[in-house]
Amino acid sequence: MATTEFGRTVRRWRDRVPPEAAGLPVGGHRRAAGLRREELALLAGISVDYVTRLEQGRAANPSEQVIEALGRALRVSGDEREHLFRVAGLVAPGRGTVPGYITPSVQRMLDRLTGTPVAVSDAAWTLLLANPLYTALMGERHGRERNGAWRNFLGAGTRVRHTPESRRALETAVVSDLRATALRYPADLRLRRLIADLRAGSERFAELWDSGAVGHQEASRKTIDHPEVGPLTLDCDVLSVAGSDLRIMVYTAEPGTEDAERLALLAVVGTQALAEQS
Repeated sequence: MATTEFGRTVRRWRDRVPPEAAGLPVGGHRRAAGLRREELALLAGISVDYVTRLEQGRAANPSEQVIEALGRALRVSGDEREHLFRVAGLVAPGRGTVPGYITPSVQRMLDRLTGTPVAVSDAAWTLLLANPLYTALMGERHGRERNGAWRNFLGAGTRVRHTPESRRALETAVVSDLRATALRYPADLRLRRLIADLRAGSERFAELWDSGAVGHQEASRKTIDHPEVGPLTLDCDVLSVAGSDLRIMVYTAEPGTEDAERLALLAVVGTQALAEQS
């Protein structure tokens, strides 16, 4: 199959994004200044093989989720996002659906937080972007595991340590927040499918949903059991971006503590791991 306009666009835009702008290590010989396919795949959360097939025109009809993920990784503007959907034969999601666009200004802010684990999720708690240190802290997440509600009720869980009380509080807050999101975005079919699947697959989710349970996410201290550097107790804050309904989750350590030392060590370990993958 001949290279498609979508594939050519992704290839051209990949060339213009320097790895350091995406928070990736720059070591080793590079034939081009832009992102490698492996790096684009890592940033977008999709396989290298799929990126290759898209660029070469051997894969057609990418989903909305894939286009959004590639757009975020490629740092596209609003107009470029529209163009990326158009050359894929789709219309970019509009009003009434959960927004997943990260503005360049927010992206630049995140790029400066290289020593801090940071992740961005949409209003349905689907992970849109995670910097390398967040990925090193929490592990890579793919497919439905990228959604926080799915992960906590039906998936493999997380590295965050919970007591029975903190688990109940988290579950209540997630369900309450998801219900509020569904009211704000009634036209989002993907969100409706997520809620239906959670109700069908999790008795606990269905119980909380049907009871009208109310809760909210709060700043907290969390202990993360990391397989390489050991447990880290960090402050977790969730920030909102005005006008976008995005959630920015930031983990920080108190200076001078053993947790701060372990986080610094993780920054080195995580960076080396990413360099080996690229």
